Amino acid sequence: MKDKRGLIRMVKAPLPQDAPENAQPQISLDLTGKAAGRGAYICRSAECFEKARKARRLERSLNCKIPEEVYERLSAELEKAWED
Repeated sequence: MKDKRGLIRMVKAPLPQDAPENAQPQISLDLTGKAAGRGAYICRSAECFEKARKARRLERSLNCKIPEEVYERLSAELEKAWED
């Protein structure tokens, strides 16, 4: 268990009502912790992110398949956030 302020939130934005059946949900970092959508938290270390990625923990938490390109984008965003 960790303090919520020490974690990073990933969020799956809700799909619009008129979205096609095969539409992929938008997954992004929520550094403010206030974005709308289903959220999953990970600790602020690269090791934690890689463990979650390999074990597909984010996919289970967000209830959706996450393409490899999204993981790469999230990894780049996290690296930038860790630098700040």
